[in-house]
Amino acid sequence: MVDIATRVYNHHWKIDPIVRSLIDTDFYKLLMCQSVFRNRADTQVTFSLINRTSSVPLAKLIDEGALREQLDHIRSLSLNRGESTWLRGNTFYGKRQMFRPDFMEWFENLRLPAYHLERVGDQYELTFEGSWPEVMLWEIPALSVLMELRSRAVLRDMGKFELQVLYARAMTKLWEKIEVLRGGVDRVRIADFGTRRRHSFLWQDWCVQAMIEGGLGEKFVGTSNCRIAMKRDIEAIGTNAHELPMVYAALAEGGDEALRQAPPYEVLADWHEEHDGNLRIILPDTYGTKGFLEGAPDWLAGWTGIRVDSGDPAEGGAETAIRWWEERGENPRKKMVIFSDGLDVEKIVELQQQFAGRVKPSFGWGGTLLTNDFRGGLVPEDRLAPFSLVCKAVSANGRPTVKLSDNPPNKAMGPASEIDRYKRVFGVGAQTEIDVLV
Repeated sequence: MVDIATRVYNHHWKIDPIVRSLIDTDFYKLLMCQSVFRNRADTQVTFSLINRTSSVPLAKLIDEGALREQLDHIRSLSLNRGESTWLRGNTFYGKRQMFRPDFMEWFENLRLPAYHLERVGDQYELTFEGSWPEVMLWEIPALSVLMELRSRAVLRDMGKFELQVLYARAMTKLWEKIEVLRGGVDRVRIADFGTRRRHSFLWQDWCVQAMIEGGLGEKFVGTSNCRIAMKRDIEAIGTNAHELPMVYAALAEGGDEALRQAPPYEVLADWHEEHDGNLRIILPDTYGTKGFLEGAPDWLAGWTGIRVDSGDPAEGGAETAIRWWEERGENPRKKMVIFSDGLDVEKIVELQQQFAGRVKPSFGWGGTLLTNDFRGGLVPEDRLAPFSLVCKAVSANGRPTVKLSDNPPNKAMGPASEIDRYKRVFGVGAQTEIDVLV
C-alpha cells in the first residue's frame, strides 16, 4: 500500500502529475461522450470552472505556473494499450463491447484541446471551448487538478511526521464510517462517486481499497473512477448527468414550447436507443423533478430507476418517484432509487431504513464526505474543509445553458433572465432551499 504521507511530503521535491491517464475520470463521462459522439458531435460547447465558495481564494493558494504545468501534462495524455483493451473488451453492466469501435478509434487518437486560463482577482477563470465530445472530457481532470493542488498548497508546510498523523486520523475517520455501514444497515448498496471532489487520486484509491477490504462485501458495488475500477478489478459505475439536458435545451429551436417539449425527453430517447437495464436511470431534477415527471412520456416509467441529486431526498425525491410509478402502473419495489447528493453515513442509514422494501435504494457516495473529508480540525483553522468547485457547460453553439435543480439558489446556474425563463417554461414554482455542505 502506498505511503500517502511520504508521497505528499515529496511533492516538495519533484514534479508529480496529478492526472496520469485519460481514464482517470468518471465512467458516466465516457458513456455520455459516446452518446454525444454519435448524436451531437458537431456541437460547439464551452465549459467553465465555477468556484461557488468565494472564501477559498484559489489563485492565492495555487501557483499559476504549477496549474499550467498540470493542465499541459493532461494535454499530452492518450489512451495506452492496456486502457484501450479494458474499454474495448471488458464487461460493463453485464454488456460486452459497451464502447463501439468507431468511438474507441476516435478516443484512442484523442488529445484534449487547448484551455484558456486567466487570473481574475483571487480566483482563476478556466475555460475549454470546442467540439462537445472533446471539451466535455476536460471536466473531471480539471476539477481533480484544482482540488489536489489546493490540498497540496494547504499541506506544503507540514512536516513528514505531521502528515503521517494527519492521514492516520483521516483513515481512522473513514474506517469508523465503514464500520457503521458494515454493521448498522442491511442490504445497502454503495458506490464511490468521489472523483470530482477528491482530496487526491491516492486518497480516493485508498478509500476504495478500504471499502473493498473493510468487510462491506456485496454492499460495496464499485467506483465511478475508471482508472481505479481497472486497477482494482471492480465495477465501473455511472449513467448520465445534467450536462446532456442542459446542452440539448440550449440547442432547442422554436421558442418556449420547443424548450418545454424537446430537451429533457429527447436526451433520454437517444439514451434509450443505446442502453438498457441498469443504465436506464432517470435524472429528473435539471429543470425540476415535479414538472419533469408530470410531463414525462409513458415509456420512461418503464426505466429501471431514478437518481436523486438535489432537494429533499426523501419527500422531494424518492416519495415523488414512488407516487409517479404507482400512477403509471409500475411497481416501485422493483425500481432503483440512487441517492447521490451530499451523503454521509448517517443520511445513508436513514434513507436505507426509510425506503428499503419500498424501492431498491442505492447510494452514490460523493467526494465531499467520502474522498475529501478532512473536516474537524485535522489541519489548523480547518483549511481543508470542503468547498464547492464545479466545471459546467455554460454555452452551446453560442447559447447559454441553464440548470435549475431542486435546490435553488445553491445549484441553479445560468444568466438570471434565462433562469427566470426556464422556471416559467417548466412551471417551477416556489422551492424550499435545502442546506448542503458544498
